[in-house]
This record gives sequence, C-alpha cells and structure tokens, in this order.
Amino acid sequence: MEYDERLARFRQGHLNPFDRGEENGHAHNEVKPELFHSEAKTQSTDRAMDLGLAEDHFSRPVGSFVASDIEQLKQAIEECKRLILELPEHSERQKDTVAKLIHLRLKLQELKDPEEDEPNLRVLLEHRFSKEKSKSVKQTCDKCSAIIWGLIQTWYTCTGCYYRCHSKCMNLITKPCVRSKVSHQSEYELNICPEIGLDKQDYRCAECRTPISLRGVPSEARQCDYTGQYYCSSCHWNDSAVIPARVIHNWEFEPHKVCRSSMRYLTLMISRPVLKLREINPLLFNFVEELVEIRKLRQDILLMKPYFITCKEAMEARLLLQLQDRQHFVENDDMYSLQDLIDISSGRLSCSLTEIHTTFAKHIKLDCERCQAKGFVCELCKEGDVLFPFDSHTSVCHDCSAVFHRDCYYDNSTTCPRCARMTELFYRGNNMQLQIN
Repeated sequence: MEYDERLARFRQGHLNPFDRGEENGHAHNEVKPELFHSEAKTQSTDRAMDLGLAEDHFSRPVGSFVASDIEQLKQAIEECKRLILELPEHSERQKDTVAKLIHLRLKLQELKDPEEDEPNLRVLLEHRFSKEKSKSVKQTCDKCSAIIWGLIQTWYTCTGCYYRCHSKCMNLITKPCVRSKVSHQSEYELNICPEIGLDKQDYRCAECRTPISLRGVPSEARQCDYTGQYYCSSCHWNDSAVIPARVIHNWEFEPHKVCRSSMRYLTLMISRPVLKLREINPLLFNFVEELVEIRKLRQDILLMKPYFITCKEAMEARLLLQLQDRQHFVENDDMYSLQDLIDISSGRLSCSLTEIHTTFAKHIKLDCERCQAKGFVCELCKEGDVLFPFDSHTSVCHDCSAVFHRDCYYDNSTTCPRCARMTELFYRGNNMQLQIN
C-alpha cells in the first residue's frame, strides 16, 4: 500500500525517485533504485518508463552540479539502455526511451566539458581558426576523430584548409595549414602512387609517426594513393578523391583512398590551373576527342577577347565574366585545372563552353555594329560574307592576322596580300628616306 501511494505521488510530480530524506516530518524507509524493477517484469517497464521519461530529474539547478549528479546521470543512462533492449522493437515507448537516452548523454557531456568563453579567432601553425556558431551540423574533429557536439561544445574551423577541431584539441594540433603548401608549392605529384614501402617509413605513420603495420598491430597501416605513403587510422579516414596523376597518364577518374592531408590539399588545388597537358602528356590529345574540342573553343575565345575589351557594349554587359569561374580560359589555351579535366570527362564543360562560345559569337557578328566593323573581307577572292578569325571555315595569317577563306589561303603556298602590301610600303618608305638624305 505504501509503495502504491509513493508511485502515485511520483507520477503526479510530487516525489523525486532518488529522494531518501524525510517527508512531511515523518521518517521513511530508504527508497532504493532496485525498488522500481523488483516487481513483475510487466510492471517494471511501466514504472521505469515513468522514471526515465515522465520528468526531467536532471535539469540544471541553481548553482553548479556536484559529483553525485554525474553519478545519477550515469545510473539513468544505464537504466535507459536496459529498457531499450527490453521494450518491443520499433514501439513508441522504445523510441521515447532512445530520445531520453540521447538527452541524458548530452547533459552528461555538458557536465564533463562545460562551454567556456573562447576567442572568435585563433592563429596556430599558419591555421586561422574561426569559432563556429552552427549548433546543428554534425562534424568530426580532425585531431581526435571524435564527433563534435555543436550544441554543447566549442569548435573551430580553419578558414584556409577547413581543418575542424574541438576547442580542447587546439593545443594538441601538430599539422600546419595545407593552404600554406598550396601557396608556396602549387603543383601535383605526377607519379602514380609513388610507394616507398613501410620499411623506409620505419613502420611509422608518415604524418604523426605513430607505429603502424599491415597486420593492424599496434595500428592499421593505410596507404594514400596520392603520396604512396602509409598512415595511421587517425591521419587516414579512407576518404576518396580523384588522383591527378591517374587522370593525366591514364585518363582515369575513379576515386582512390587518400589520407586527410592529401584530401585537403587536393580539395584546395582542384580549381587551380597548374596542368600544362601539352608538356606533361601531349599524346593525350590524340586519344581524347573531347580535349581537342575544348582546346578549339578556348582558342576561339582568346580570338574573341580583343573584340570585347575594346567594345563599350561588351564591357557594360560584362560578357567575359561568364568565365569568371575559369579565368584562365581568357588568358591562355594550354593550362588546365583538375576540375576542368573532370568536367571534360563528364561532358559538362563541353556543353557550358559551347553555350558561352555561341553567346560571344552572336554579340560580335550580329548584335554589335562596332564589332562587326572589325571583320575581314577575303582579299584573295573578294567574295562572301564578312569573316572573323574564330570562324570555322577561315584561315589566319600568322604574321599580320589577316583573315581569309580556308579554301583560298594556304599557309605555305599562298602569299598573304596584306603582308606583301605592308612589305612594299616599308621598302618604299626606306627609299624615300634615302633620297631625302
């Protein structure tokens, strides 16, 4: 009878299940946690559910938590874990218990790792760490490999290489910022998986020098396909990335496993135009038709550029800004970024660049009278429409840049009328100068 009264009062919110003091001036027998599951199993589940879910017995009181509160949280967490195993699968009560378990664990973590006032910006080993304000995004600490609970933990992200870590792990960081390497050494490793062997690494992680082996004792050795070296599981998370050397030599875009530092380096380098394909692998253009097409489009865009930089309407329309994500396309036709090659393989670059090429040509040949006036008439046949150097059926003199029909002008056998005329004027001017003297 006494137990039923206490249980009824507990469900009404008038009794703390861990209260062992006196009530209404009368001493009571000690109420042990075992009391709530000492009855029949069918009744213990209901009573324990009330214990774990009916009230928030562990909300923060005025002042600080003491050690006993942490012990009570641990006890409640174990009780919730036991109930989850006992309750029917996928039942509402089991789901509620899981939610309560998460809530209790967060409170326990908050007690163990209380948030402190931290600066918004910290500089360490060329990292520029910025304090994050996001509380809902799930991240993983690059230092300790543990989950960052943004709701209750302070964490930072490097604005240069996007290295993420807990505030408490900041002083343990030994890896310098990868962006500094990108700034000082903007080039790829162009040998495919240049392995040197674990013995050359002294059977230690290439980055943190932790002992490793292929047998996994004391730590598993994981190979990075970009550097060819071996790393421990803390420095190599089995991330996958496209390897530049495999693209250039094999035209292979299958992602391979790389270490964390290589992953960050490749991410920062992916849009940098540092690959000169005609020097690294000129034969690639003989086997990849898409590369030839892209090279022709880029050459045409370079021929269109002088029209735009001297055209007021084109400058106002900012036509060249359509290539602002690939600025090197309006500077040269032989440098490529890894992202360019990936987009060429997928076909995305061909579609977007063809559309931009069409827009540029339309402005010069149809929309703008100033640009049309800068066209050429074939001086060999003096027939046909106005010609432009980027037209597919034209040829351009390499000396004076005059434009002719391809069928009329041959580089080796035909003399350029414009060059001949300029040469004649040059000699005539020299003769007149001699006569004057």
